[in-house]
Amino acid sequence: MSKIHNLSKHHLQSINKALHYIELHLESDLSLEIVSKIAHYSPFHFHRIFKAFTNETLNQYISRKRIEKASAVLLRKTDVTISELSTRYGFTSNSSFTRAFKKFYGVSPSDFRRQGHGKYSKIRQVKSKTGQPSTNFEAYVCDTNQNTKHMQSHIEVTSLDAIHTIGTSCMGVHNLSSTFQNVMTWAGPKGLLRQPDFKMATIYYDSFKITAPDKVRMRACLLVDNPIKTDGDMSLITINKGLHIIAHHEINVGEFERVWTELFMWMNSNGYKMRNEPVFEIYHNDFNTHPEKKCIVDLHVPIV
Repeated sequence: MSKIHNLSKHHLQSINKALHYIELHLESDLSLEIVSKIAHYSPFHFHRIFKAFTNETLNQYISRKRIEKASAVLLRKTDVTISELSTRYGFTSNSSFTRAFKKFYGVSPSDFRRQGHGKYSKIRQVKSKTGQPSTNFEAYVCDTNQNTKHMQSHIEVTSLDAIHTIGTSCMGVHNLSSTFQNVMTWAGPKGLLRQPDFKMATIYYDSFKITAPDKVRMRACLLVDNPIKTDGDMSLITINKGLHIIAHHEINVGEFERVWTELFMWMNSNGYKMRNEPVFEIYHNDFNTHPEKKCIVDLHVPIV
């Protein structure tokens, strides 16, 4: 049994609260004292349970998240300088930011940005002391002039009201299936699965193109009409109202990477910019019951 499964529901709820706070405050002071207070633990006990959940110390996790966030900004926003990123994410100088970045990605921030804007990025993460395996960059580094007429998807841009979700987070793709099962087990006795059209969703707080698969943080959740009281390790998260690009698909499980890549290409080709909010998938069926084992899914990208 993994360390995560050994944590109590109370521990998991506290860690989820801390992770959500960190996600929203990467540009702020995130000391052990501040984050442990958010989780309602002493610094000593919080440090222990946080590492059990993430397999990283708090400082390691925050440093990685800040560098990954900076790498995404480098690729998407060419007007933001490296000096600005260094200051924004709490590094003491440009040189300290560059050292940390190069240790993680194997290239300097300027080289990362320059090489990441080719027709298709050939840069890959190095297997550094962080243990990061090689992986491609975010799909939207593709040339924005790429032809997207071949796409087999129905894409629309529309304004949505707030979407309420109940669920819990996990770290790593290997934990997502069991996390969904935990959500279903919790929701069943509460009558939340009685509606024949209930929908599940995955919210992605990290990109598989920037973050190692075993460190990607995801949230497995159930959509609900209105905010309701939660308990145990379940929590309520509301996706903000606003504009979304939505891609409607009926695809095999192995096609998700391709359709996400195409969606980001379409977004860039049409001049849209992501909001600083996570992307997510909403599922309209159980692919196991589909005659061709296909997922009927909507891919959502919040945009400004």
